Amino acid sequence: MMDGMGTFGWGMGFGWIFMLLFWALIILGLVAIAKWLMGNTGNTGSSAPKTAQQILKERYARGEIDRQEFEQKKRDLEQ
Repeated sequence: MMDGMGTFGWGMGFGWIFMLLFWALIILGLVAIAKWLMGNTGNTGSSAPKTAQQILKERYARGEIDRQEFEQKKRDLEQ
């Protein structure tokens, strides 16, 4: 039976809480996805920047420069 409140009894009283929780979960999910995508794009700024010698060693290891060029650039950096 209806108690004077019709169908708006407990539903209206607590409905806003469920709606708030729903939107909070949606927003948190979007933020989590954005952070995950940003974390997968490379350097997050948490590590120290590479030195010139580290970059030089990486280039040599990848084969971008030969041994002679590596040694010359290494000497240049040490001066």
